[in-house]
Amino acid sequence: MRSQPPPRSRFAWAGRNYRIQTAATVISGLGNAGAPIATAFAVLENGGSTAEVGYVTAARLVPTVLLLMVGGALADRLPRHHVMVAANLFNALSQAVLAALVLGGHAELWQLLLLSAAGGAGHAFYAPAAEGMLMQNVAKEHAARAFSVFRMGLNASQIGGAALGGALTAVVGPGWVLAVDAACFVLAAGLRFFLEAEAAPATGGGGGMLRDLREGWREFASRRWLWVIVLQFSVLVACISAVEAVYGPIVAEQRLGGARDWGLAMSAYGVGLVVTGVLMVRWQPRRILLVGNYGVFLFGLPAVALAAAAPLPVLAAAMFLSGAGVTVFGVNWMIALQQEIPAEMFSRVAAYDHLGSLSLAPVGTALAGPAATALGLSGALWACAVICLLLSALVLLEPQVRRLPRRGPDALEAQPAEPAAATVA
Repeated sequence: MRSQPPPRSRFAWAGRNYRIQTAATVISGLGNAGAPIATAFAVLENGGSTAEVGYVTAARLVPTVLLLMVGGALADRLPRHHVMVAANLFNALSQAVLAALVLGGHAELWQLLLLSAAGGAGHAFYAPAAEGMLMQNVAKEHAARAFSVFRMGLNASQIGGAALGGALTAVVGPGWVLAVDAACFVLAAGLRFFLEAEAAPATGGGGGMLRDLREGWREFASRRWLWVIVLQFSVLVACISAVEAVYGPIVAEQRLGGARDWGLAMSAYGVGLVVTGVLMVRWQPRRILLVGNYGVFLFGLPAVALAAAAPLPVLAAAMFLSGAGVTVFGVNWMIALQQEIPAEMFSRVAAYDHLGSLSLAPVGTALAGPAATALGLSGALWACAVICLLLSALVLLEPQVRRLPRRGPDALEAQPAEPAAATVA
């Protein structure tokens, strides 16, 4: 009699590194979801204005934009998990100092600006390495399932983190929420320390960081679908950042129940992310960017609900649908990147993706206050909603966005590095 092979686990495709990275991302996501709420209300409790909330948010985004390319180049030269651990520990330190200042009642505006900037600098090194590390540990034939499950874990942490952050901010104050965020960064760094070391990705020889960045730019610019969508998101993210980081807390303070209700609305956003993630585990549309961009049409709904002074249940529904759209786009976007971008170039291309997408976000948040003064709060929110809708429609004019297909594993093995300009009819 032949012995029967042991039954395969339902999650056999999820290797050790993938599981550790997912768990660490969930832990850090819990803290990160509440930290923006806490920071915004820390400014407001100190007597800050709408403009100052925008300035503090912009202070985090500016160093992220400026340092992303350095972070991407390092992540393609060094072991990526080392870069992530160092970035997590740096973020833990900056958030701990910020928490101590807020809890002590001595947080001045310049300190909030400086420490927010420090957090953004850490993220600039973490984000390209994290995306590259995830790609290294996902087999192409399991990409849709892996990215969906990963985003479900990350998005579930958004639900708990936003609800907990809003509740704690309302009950015990924003300082404790920032302290929790610092602790989450420490725990995430500890988990990532146990990732199995892999060889640093090959960069194609010597030539230094500038050569690496030029190679990454050629890879990025050769794909029209890639830079068209990144250009779209540069404006979208500016509008969404203004809505979520500035206008949302202000509307919650003026018309709703303050931090608690805004935390609940952000939790509804997280529920939309998770519920749609379950769908994306099995749904595998053929035109991945076309379907992904359909989700982008939902991004502007929270701005509509806030502008219309909708009650909390309607705002929560709008946030839920927006979260659903983010997951539909995000999973399809990650699949497109994995199947089209060579692994050794991925962190650099991801850095250009992040750089382009975030490039106008500091401008959006910094101008949120002046725009609300000029147009009125409702007028500024309606403007954000209309911009999101127009950009979602305009990007579909690009044929490569409409036609980029999902490829099977055999096609991916045969053409791992071929530019989209050559492969998309």
